[in-house]
Amino acid sequence: MPDPTRAALGAIGAHISWANTADRAARTAPARAALEQKFLDEADGDPVRAAHLRKAHFKRLALKSAQARRAKTAKAVAS
Repeated sequence: MPDPTRAALGAIGAHISWANTADRAARTAPARAALEQKFLDEADGDPVRAAHLRKAHFKRLALKSAQARRAKTAKAVAS
């Protein structure tokens, strides 16, 4: 289990960092561009296929999130 003090300090640092960021979109632009490029690379440059790969990726994330929430709820009910 992670150290709660370290996690709290990390969260504080993250909040301070974002509070000092004037243009949040510009700060995250390189990561968004890299993810888009990843999908384009997987689709051999075809933007239509890349869009479908992107949608599948985010649907997969949504499914995993729902499964995790469901499992957490089931665990809480069982306790």
